[in-house]
Amino acid sequence: MSGLAGLQFPARLQEGDRICVVLPSGGVTLADLEPGLQYWRQWGYEVVSLVPQESSELEYLAGTDGARLNSLQTALDDPHCRAIVCGRGGYGATRLLPHLDWTQFCQSPKWIVGFSDITALLWAAARRGVASVHGPIVKHMPLESDVSRDRLHGWLTQGYVDSLQGLVWSGGTATGLLMPANLTVATALLGTRDWPLADRPAILAIEDINEEAYRLDRLLTQWRNAGAFEGVAGIALGRFSWSDDWHEPVPYSAEAALRDRLLDLGIPIVAQLKFGHGEGDNLALPVGAIARLDGDRGSLSLLEATPPIS
Repeated sequence: MSGLAGLQFPARLQEGDRICVVLPSGGVTLADLEPGLQYWRQWGYEVVSLVPQESSELEYLAGTDGARLNSLQTALDDPHCRAIVCGRGGYGATRLLPHLDWTQFCQSPKWIVGFSDITALLWAAARRGVASVHGPIVKHMPLESDVSRDRLHGWLTQGYVDSLQGLVWSGGTATGLLMPANLTVATALLGTRDWPLADRPAILAIEDINEEAYRLDRLLTQWRNAGAFEGVAGIALGRFSWSDDWHEPVPYSAEAALRDRLLDLGIPIVAQLKFGHGEGDNLALPVGAIARLDGDRGSLSLLEATPPIS
């Protein structure tokens, strides 16, 4: 690994640990979260809800910026909280980033679990040297299979996950810091203080939803024009899907746009991996672990595991 080191792992979770449930982005009712929270309770954790109490006039936010910030900051600062579990994605986490104080979090790291808009928090934590988990939000937990839920729980408690197998697009092998993300949200971090892809080679694992081919082209072109691929050693592609209520025609192929903007980078690329939005499991990926992408065999695997025992 040429001395490449991963990010700092928070301690493994144990029965009785406190987890804090937050909504830093879009809103959802506590009733809608309850089926997903039952899985966390069955695993033996103390579940503490920090859902914002002040509603926002903007219907796409779970609460005012102040309310969502206060809830998230409370979780970051709570010395007894061992994991921050996000209720849903949507939009809004990037609005909070300039106002967050990461001091206590960095001194006593804890897991952050989520995906989609939660990419903003996962990557902000990575920028500060702390690993997290790109995985199912609370709302989606009932939709996951036992395999997917066990994988998430297994990583948090044992520090191990199986390799993922996908479709080869570009051969070769690469080693780097595993950085899973929603492509749109990651692009919104370009040029900000929370951009984490600066000084170490990375395996970029991206997914997205409801983005037509030309929009994917535009996002990836921005990465190219900004030089953001310079530190990327390999690319793992999850699902690029459409929601059930998306009825507009899709005149262009998302796959064609991805191939056009990525294949000439000359790095290993593996597609159709089982993570991200859409039908099927959103298999958990540890943000900040050292991973190997094998573009000859179509696999994504970890080269380090086992977070330290507290």
